[in-house]
Formats: sequence, C-alpha cells, structure tokens
Amino acid sequence: MSVPRVSVVLKRSPWRKWVEEERDARIAALLEAGDETVARMGPGHRDHLETIGEVRSALAEIGAEASWHDRPNGFRVEGRCDLVVTVGGDGTLLAASHGIGSGVPLLGVNSSPDHSVGFFCAAKKGSVPQALRAALDGTLRRTELTRMRVDLGRRRLHDRVLNEALFCHASPAATSRYILRLIGERDRVLKEEEQRSSGLWVGPAAGSTAAQRSAGGRVLRLSSRKLQFVVREPYRHRDSPNAGAPRITLGLVEEGQALVVKSKMRQARVFLDGDHIMHEVTIGEVVTMRRSDQPLVVLGLARNGESTGKRRGA
Repeated sequence: MSVPRVSVVLKRSPWRKWVEEERDARIAALLEAGDETVARMGPGHRDHLETIGEVRSALAEIGAEASWHDRPNGFRVEGRCDLVVTVGGDGTLLAASHGIGSGVPLLGVNSSPDHSVGFFCAAKKGSVPQALRAALDGTLRRTELTRMRVDLGRRRLHDRVLNEALFCHASPAATSRYILRLIGERDRVLKEEEQRSSGLWVGPAAGSTAAQRSAGGRVLRLSSRKLQFVVREPYRHRDSPNAGAPRITLGLVEEGQALVVKSKMRQARVFLDGDHIMHEVTIGEVVTMRRSDQPLVVLGLARNGESTGKRRGA
C-alpha cells in the first residue's frame, strides 16, 4: 500500500491572530482585566494547540505523509491527496472546503468542543487517532453534500458554495430592491416577482440549519440535492400590510432549476459562505444560483446527516 497523503488545515485562533501576531493593545488590556468578552480566548487556544499535537502524533503513528496549512481561506488541494483534515470548528471546515474538489474526502476535528459547536466535525479533542484511522481505512461514514454554483452574468463566481449566498444592498440599513425569478428547463420562468426586502439567503442543505433557518427557512436533510431561498424581512406597506406584500418569500430550487436575481440597486453585494468572499453587483446585473456539479464528501456525520433535535426537511 502507498503511504497516505493527508493535508491538514489549521484554524488560526483569535489568540494567535490578535495577541501573538497583531499584539492588539485593546485585547491585551481586556485580557489583563479578566473581561468576560475575552474569557474563552486563552482556554480555547490551549485546547487548539493540544488538539494539533494530537493530530501530529496520530498521523506520525499511522505513517501518513502530512502537509500543514494555516490559512484555511487560501487552502487548495494540490497533487495527490487521500484526505483533508481540518482542525478548528465549522468555520475552518467551511473555509477549507472551497479548495477541495468532489473526489477528496474531508474530516473535521473540533479542537475546542467546550467553546465550538462543530456540527460538521466528526472528531474532537481526545478522539482523533480513532477517527483518523477510520477515515483512512474507509470505515468512516461518507456523506455527499450538495454545493451551489453562483454566476454573475456570464462570469462564474464560485461553484463550491457550501452554506449560503447573501444578496443584499451594500449597506445593511438600506432596502434591497431586485427582481426574483425561478427558472426551469429551457429558461422557462416558473415564478417571478419584484421585491423589496433586507436581502435574500440562498443555499444548499448544509446551510439550512444556520442563516436560512434563522430567517424562517426549513431545515433540510443534509442528503438533499435541493437549494433553498429565504427572503429577509420582506417589505410590507404600513397602511396595507397585505396588499403588495411579496408572495415568493420561501421556496426550494429543484435539480435542473435556477434562482435568478436581477439587481435594481446601483450598489448591491453578494456574499458567499460568510464575509470573506464578496462581489459587487450593480443595477441591471443578474446573479444566478443553481446546484453545483461539485459535491463535497464529508466523513463521519451522523446517520441521515442529522444531529439530535434538528428538524427534518426535504
């Protein structure tokens, strides 16, 4: 058997970024005062370092050839890679996932389980060796997650969006104005509406427990191949709240369909999987969102991709 090649992507903890690298005076003063806003920073950093050590030891014992990366947002799989391991939380996994194609499995390790949810992380501090061995010998459950493709006009912006896209005005205090269309095969318009709101969430099932749910969306099964859109705070006239209110505020985008948003704003934005990836959109431009042909394989998720207490959806 060939030596397994593993890419390890590390979170840069707030302590490392703000205390060690930036030497932020404000953070230092708060830490010195024992302020509650930074109380978890030190313990979380220590947990993170200990988990990294656990990963190093486990990979060495297995005999894997490991490459180490500490910039999740800039990570890309290069050459042969049998497994990508993220050490951090869901944010680290999400950022690293953009650099992973459909053929490479991903294992998330929650390095600070007392302070991080780690919904997509199958391993955590204290259980790393077992999870790594199972991941490399193929016995860890594989879940294929749908990702989303986003185009601006004829330009492809991203085809590995895992959580969601947010389309809105450049200012969070301004009204978002746009035309929303659900398009079927042969570009047939299935639904269409001009809307005013605080913006629009669109994403695959992996993001349905996050922003989509908070905005009133459904929690979809992680195995679902559908996308969901949720309109944020649709505008209703104060004197006639039902007249002219948007009708298309929540829905699913089936396979073969696309959601098209035409901007009526000169200064609009589309954010992809958080605030790190942002593109400007101006009046008359069109953003199209559809299912990507590059799914992501995540290892060790619960059966049906659901954790206890989560609502089931389509």
